[in-house]
Amino acid sequence: MPGPRRRGRRSCALIALAAPSASAWTGCWPARGRVEPRVASDARMVLAMRPSAPAALGSSGADVAEGEKVGVLLLNLGGPDTLDQVEPFLYNLFSDPEIITLPGAVRWLNGPLAWIIAKTRAPMSREGYKQVLDGGSPQLRTTLAQGAAIEAALSTRGVSAKSYIGMRYWHPYTDEALAAIKADGVQRLVVLPLYPQFSISTSGSSLRLLEREYYQDEQLRLLKNVVIPAWYNRQGYVHSMARLIASRIDMLPEGERAGAHVFFSAHGLPQKYVQELGDPYQQQIEATVSFVMARLRVLGYSNPDTLAYQSKVGPVPWLQPYTDEKIKELAGGGVSSLVVVPISFVSEHIETLEEIDIEYRELAEEAGITHWERVPALGVEEDFIEDLASAVVEALPRMEQRPLQEIDEGRPVSLRVVNDLVSLRSKEEIGAEYGPVRVRNYRRGGFTPKA
Repeated sequence: MPGPRRRGRRSCALIALAAPSASAWTGCWPARGRVEPRVASDARMVLAMRPSAPAALGSSGADVAEGEKVGVLLLNLGGPDTLDQVEPFLYNLFSDPEIITLPGAVRWLNGPLAWIIAKTRAPMSREGYKQVLDGGSPQLRTTLAQGAAIEAALSTRGVSAKSYIGMRYWHPYTDEALAAIKADGVQRLVVLPLYPQFSISTSGSSLRLLEREYYQDEQLRLLKNVVIPAWYNRQGYVHSMARLIASRIDMLPEGERAGAHVFFSAHGLPQKYVQELGDPYQQQIEATVSFVMARLRVLGYSNPDTLAYQSKVGPVPWLQPYTDEKIKELAGGGVSSLVVVPISFVSEHIETLEEIDIEYRELAEEAGITHWERVPALGVEEDFIEDLASAVVEALPRMEQRPLQEIDEGRPVSLRVVNDLVSLRSKEEIGAEYGPVRVRNYRRGGFTPKA
């Protein structure tokens, strides 16, 4: 028999540890001394769901001129399509200086170091993909299907649009998507990161890269654009999640349904991103759970729930409680049935298919959990897709820059505004490193350098 599965094995696919300036979030340079933590109560989140626009809104409501070419750019991190691509995918991941940051004098070692890490990790990673992903990540297949479904939903609203896909670490890359957008003569572009909750380590990382490439191109600079930075509070997304959870509760034996524990597992993040860089991710995750559970109550389900964070790597503290520890705690407290919800994922990949379905399920069974149901990622759920289409329609008239605070509200803003928030400066320039985040002292000088 094979030995026990090693706990904590991670693909790192969602851990792009970017470290933007904390001052970029607050809108000014920090005063002398350390950066003050920006706690959740100061974020002034809009803790209310946003209703979807009706499908019959039509092109006049979307403010699109007849014949005007509209593009929707879907952003995600990407993953290898075949086993042969695992090693080069890992190289792309680890050669990113925002994941492994070296001092300037030895920065040239980024490439060789990434090559060594990719060579070392590739055999284990290939085995993981071979076991659970049928040889490759399903993320691209799912994203293509989501794009086609959004196009169809927009068509019913009177908007003729074409979707494009820009992956962070594998094909199709962001520059490939932008080349297609230019070739097609797109006149309005809605950028839609496929992350319900905004984080500087996911949406922020993709948007930083997008802005770098977007504004270096003279033709693209003239293209009107708008970013939907977060959509955790949209009604269609919340209702779709609640419906999928309810269906999984109903799959349990009748005697287990009422007491089944709804276990939300979100991808983790180092605590200092929230405490010192003002990352809104944790608050938006918690708000999402509140919205979904409120909807479940409306549907007649009164199950208890728990939120935990998975995929921790390294020695620094991450958002807590940790998924593995919380599973053992619940089992020790007498919980026998879990309905597990990957709350921050909208497509299946190695964190759901291996980490949750294999590692955490194995841990749960060892701890005494007797009934386990895992809610699937949203994929192309109809209400979810319809809601994303509504978000695009609502965003089209809003091609002007909006205040930074609107990112907290999940409201459409321009690409430039989002990346003013997530500074393009390197981690070395702000004194930040992988793991513990250090921020140098700056004197307040009125305007930021970008202003």
